[in-house]
Amino acid sequence: MGRDPGNEVVFATQEERPEWNIPGVRKVVYVPERPEQAPEQAQKQTLMGRFRNTEKKAEAALRAMLQLRAQGFVPDVIYGHSGWGSTMFLQDVFPEAAFMGYFEWFYGADSADMRFSGKPLSLEARTEVRVNNLPILTDLAACDHGICPTRWQLEQFPPEFRSKISVIHDGLDTDFFSPDAASRMVLPGLDLSGASEIVTYATRGMEPYRGFPQFLEAAVEVVRKRPECHVVIGGSDRSCYGAPPAPGKTWKEVLVERLRPDPERIHFVGALPYAHYRTLLQASSVHVYLTRPFVLSWSFLEALSCGCLVVASDTEPVREVATDGHNVLMTDFRSPQAIAGRTIEALENRRHLRNVREEARRTVVNGYDLRKLLPLQVDALRKSVEKRGLRVPSL
Repeated sequence: MGRDPGNEVVFATQEERPEWNIPGVRKVVYVPERPEQAPEQAQKQTLMGRFRNTEKKAEAALRAMLQLRAQGFVPDVIYGHSGWGSTMFLQDVFPEAAFMGYFEWFYGADSADMRFSGKPLSLEARTEVRVNNLPILTDLAACDHGICPTRWQLEQFPPEFRSKISVIHDGLDTDFFSPDAASRMVLPGLDLSGASEIVTYATRGMEPYRGFPQFLEAAVEVVRKRPECHVVIGGSDRSCYGAPPAPGKTWKEVLVERLRPDPERIHFVGALPYAHYRTLLQASSVHVYLTRPFVLSWSFLEALSCGCLVVASDTEPVREVATDGHNVLMTDFRSPQAIAGRTIEALENRRHLRNVREEARRTVVNGYDLRKLLPLQVDALRKSVEKRGLRVPSL
């Protein structure tokens, strides 16, 4: 949209990141105020404290939109990521505009995600789930239409709202995320170009939701049994979903202290820029992806797109995309022994599993290519505007 001079496009964000300066798009940065916390709330937030964080984001976005309106900017359509609070009040500033929401997840106290631990939720946990949904429910009621990336994720939303939401994945640049048989594992501070076996794992945060505890235990077992194998772990030492293991501790710190992985064989390379992250995937012998029944990670599809031989958790979000023995090898999320066993099996048979790699790549090219999905996203945006009888931007 920004390429067309007939469009005026504003991108409102909390992130002042230079790589998000897009030609033809005006970036507006809004900064939420930090809510004050009493000392006793420092370790554990109250329910109202959790909602106050959402409210602060909503207020900051509201102030930014009021400034835009005062400057004469009135959009025909608003497209926003629901769940954080920033989209809650935008239609109060711009009642003329159509609103399309990007809906990623609806939190359910009785969902597969919440049941996965096998323990019933406490009353406190159930009320936290309900608070998480407050900004999402507001947007579901207010939006003209919505987009959700996968069928599994759509199924988490209340049935009465699903008719307002289309399943359209974000899409991948399959030219960028593509196989390269000549790629070697050379990253900043790490040269494994001579290694014969490399197991990889990549995540935003090292946490239980993405199976990091089970993976690291499995990795220790794999390198013990495969003396030529190295393990490369990309990602930040933080929790994006769920709580840390203890105040002032990270999951990586706790697990490294307990498992004592060999630093000569198990390598933590931190968060990587896209080019280096792609190298990690392209140079992988076997890539491991694990997730609870939650949002499907982009990294799973990026690994498939690079033609990785993927060992993946046998959980609902993975099953929507993959079949055991066809485009991935599946394993038990809960069992480090099973993960290690399937990874070793993949290493031993990787030359005979070329068809699995090829099907992995084909899955993404056929079903998740950005060139096919972006027009569907744009069409959904256009229909949101047409419903209101508004001027349709050049899309």
